[in-house]
Amino acid sequence: MGRKMNLMKSIDFLLENAGPVIQYRLRKEILNDLTKEEAENLLAQIYQTPYFKLLLSYVKPSGYIGSGMHSWDNWRGVKLHETPLQDGETAARLLAYYAIPKSHPVVANFVAVMRDEDKLREEFSYIPPEAARFANRHIGTGSGFSLMLLIYALQAMLGYGDDNETQHFQEISLKGFARILEISSLSEITKARTSKSKYNYPYIEAGEYFPCAYTLSGLAYTQRWRTPEKVRMLADSLNHINAIMKPDNMMHIKIGNHYYAPCFALNRPIKPFRCDYIDNIAYRRTLTEIAMLGVGERVGVIRESAANVQEAIDANGILRMRFDLPHNKRYSPKSIEYPTAYADVRLEADYRQKYALECDLTFWAVQFLHLVKGSG
Repeated sequence: MGRKMNLMKSIDFLLENAGPVIQYRLRKEILNDLTKEEAENLLAQIYQTPYFKLLLSYVKPSGYIGSGMHSWDNWRGVKLHETPLQDGETAARLLAYYAIPKSHPVVANFVAVMRDEDKLREEFSYIPPEAARFANRHIGTGSGFSLMLLIYALQAMLGYGDDNETQHFQEISLKGFARILEISSLSEITKARTSKSKYNYPYIEAGEYFPCAYTLSGLAYTQRWRTPEKVRMLADSLNHINAIMKPDNMMHIKIGNHYYAPCFALNRPIKPFRCDYIDNIAYRRTLTEIAMLGVGERVGVIRESAANVQEAIDANGILRMRFDLPHNKRYSPKSIEYPTAYADVRLEADYRQKYALECDLTFWAVQFLHLVKGSG
């Protein structure tokens, strides 16, 4: 009863102190009490936030936003991005985190370019390595390294992941998680390199299937794939990852004669939330997306995280974390500025405002527990 009361206080705290993005998402996704007029009013406020207005300045006539996608900020001394938000992936993440409707012209036009081969080729022709990246965009999608991996995942995050255009990506993503259940250690599918280079890590072939942060996102933001059997398979796979993966696992993907770091491969144990230890700057995002799969407490790391979140919510309903500890200063969410692939989710515009950081953390706690309990 005490924890339930604290969660009610969390919601009251957010309704009183949070900015328009959290207000909108809280009432739309969790409380389900928004009228059409209230939703339009909150969206109008979101459209006036500094980062959304900055994003609008990067929209091109084609509809693409910025340049590249998880791409070079600087090429041979030429600055390509004024801010990280001028990268296509970061722009897409902001739109997704702000819950901008898929019908909004900025979102719809952005996705339309992602689905137009000629326009997309033009967008990735601005520097030689991006042109080559586009030409090879499908190679390695199942193993965790390709441009299409990002493009498919970001379409899902923007609300376009459940149509025929992206169904193939759902199948690829599921195969990666199913593959984990076929092995008892990472070494069963990796090969050793014979070179003496500094980063001489074991590798998997481009045609191998392996789960990563982007295939996780692609499933988390979609519905079409969901059956009780597939949800159960994902839960089993995630538990198996934590059972067999080692904390120091390193891995590359071989594409042609080159070796690349995968896109946040799930080749290490997934750490639970702790109020006194931040494992990395984006680990709450990973836990959220696992919970979005509908696995509930069948996944051990989610069950443990939910218990820890409940314990970390104080008597006023605010999620408290130990930012005073030396390790946590390095990975503190206080350092999040732009929604890059390397950062956790930030919804409040200005952390200098009273309670802004507390609102972000507390909304995450409410959202996470809602997702976990809703899947129970």
